[in-house]
Amino acid sequence: MNKKTIDPESSPWAPFAIQLRNSREAKGLRQEDLAPLLKCSPSHLSYVELAHRPPGRELAELADIALDTGGTLLLMWLQLRSAAILEGFPELSRYEALAEQIRIFEASHVTGLLQTRAYATALQMGYVRQGNASRELAEERIEFRLARQKILERTAPPLLHVVLDEACIRRFIGGRDVMIEQLLHLEELATRPQVVIQVAPFAMGENLPFTHMTCLLTMPNRKVLAYGEVEQRGYIDRDTKSTTALTRSYDRLAVEALGRTETLAFIRAARRDLEWMST
Repeated sequence: MNKKTIDPESSPWAPFAIQLRNSREAKGLRQEDLAPLLKCSPSHLSYVELAHRPPGRELAELADIALDTGGTLLLMWLQLRSAAILEGFPELSRYEALAEQIRIFEASHVTGLLQTRAYATALQMGYVRQGNASRELAEERIEFRLARQKILERTAPPLLHVVLDEACIRRFIGGRDVMIEQLLHLEELATRPQVVIQVAPFAMGENLPFTHMTCLLTMPNRKVLAYGEVEQRGYIDRDTKSTTALTRSYDRLAVEALGRTETLAFIRAARRDLEWMST
């Protein structure tokens, strides 16, 4: 039987379809075997795997359990709620769930994949107080952000390399206790084999190659996609010339930023300073 190739850019649900089919086949299951576990018919499952029909939330949740995908499929399903997310961000989350390597530079605050719930909540409630978001919208964003982090818990997580500007460590988000918890979380994450965290110190000055959040995604076919953000909009860049230049800049940044050991010491020192701080 010929297996139909699905173009991951053919529809919003194509990456979900590919991930579902690949996960099913990795378990050695046929559609007839998996469908009862998802409370659907084999024909419905076939339509979903061909990206001809969108799945429901229950199917995504049950598939994560049946296929042991660590919440990846639910995360991809949540991208449908794009009205709550920065324009272009749901597209990033779809590719993020498929990527083998994720490299991120963040200029102003701890990046979403590394945030604690309290830190994420403090950031989003700040937008509410400024009148830039409703409380409901903020809560949607918080849940989406935390759901994204499930890719770090799956059986074969992507290699995650994050460079944080020193401002991300120094900027007070949510108060003393929230920051202490966030820094402790960074310390724990930094010990994981699939996670590399570095700090770009202020001393780098004009040698810092980026001024805005930048993300590079290495896909299974080795193609590199770039994601960037401007005010109120995110965008995916697939141009090879552009992504090659960004990759060179990121490599240079990784060399000039603090190493893993120095970064861990830097974060611990910042956390201990806060612990000594009077409430």
